Amino acid sequence: MCAKCEYAPDFDNLGRRNFLKLAGSAAALGIAGNGLFTAVASADALTKAQRDKMSPDQIIQAMKRGNERFRAGVRKNRNYLNEQKASAKGQYPAAVLLSCIDSRAPAEVIMDLGLGDIFNCRVAGNIENQDILGSMEFACKLSGAKVVVVMGHTACGAVKGAIANAELGNLTGLLAKFKPAIEKTNYAGDRSANNYAFIDAVARKNVEMTVANIRKDSPVLAQLETGGAIKIVGAMYNLETAALDFFV
Repeated sequence: MCAKCEYAPDFDNLGRRNFLKLAGSAAALGIAGNGLFTAVASADALTKAQRDKMSPDQIIQAMKRGNERFRAGVRKNRNYLNEQKASAKGQYPAAVLLSCIDSRAPAEVIMDLGLGDIFNCRVAGNIENQDILGSMEFACKLSGAKVVVVMGHTACGAVKGAIANAELGNLTGLLAKFKPAIEKTNYAGDRSANNYAFIDAVARKNVEMTVANIRKDSPVLAQLETGGAIKIVGAMYNLETAALDFFV
């Protein structure tokens, strides 16, 4: 009993210090509340009014903070059922992503996103085509998304296959679309499929070229960006470090 009385004050002070430290870290990473974005932390799902108040730069910053939380292992304690119910009759995503099908790079997880936060187009090697562009135009022009992100990743199997000149059914035509990025990648070392540094360099170049192609091939998106309504950016996700690097 006496021992309990003697050590309780120290334990209590330590508990308070740890709580305040943890609370400070949580606030810095933006994990208060249930919503994705700190500006809408009280929401179960993003509403039109909340999304419309955010600028493209604020949305990108929220995605960066989400990745920081993911890397720190302090993801938001969200209620997916509440998000499902809140978004069932309408969706107001803040961004549209073009990402790879790689099972290790799901954008919603690595950026700590919730239901209704983003549109996500996925195709091996995150390349654009008419169907992808049409989806992005729907997302931004008709649905109000304010950011277009092309997200590549390290150790990309599609890029590696293209470098190795792999051929397999319909995959052959898909991999051929990476040839321009391979040719335009400035790399002085081993340019083979056995060199992952080269693969990553090509993957990054592919993201840069895809961003440029989106602007070139979609006058709708290009006009929105010129007018400041949206921002089109590239990003690379590192499978080893879990870090997401935006090209802005």
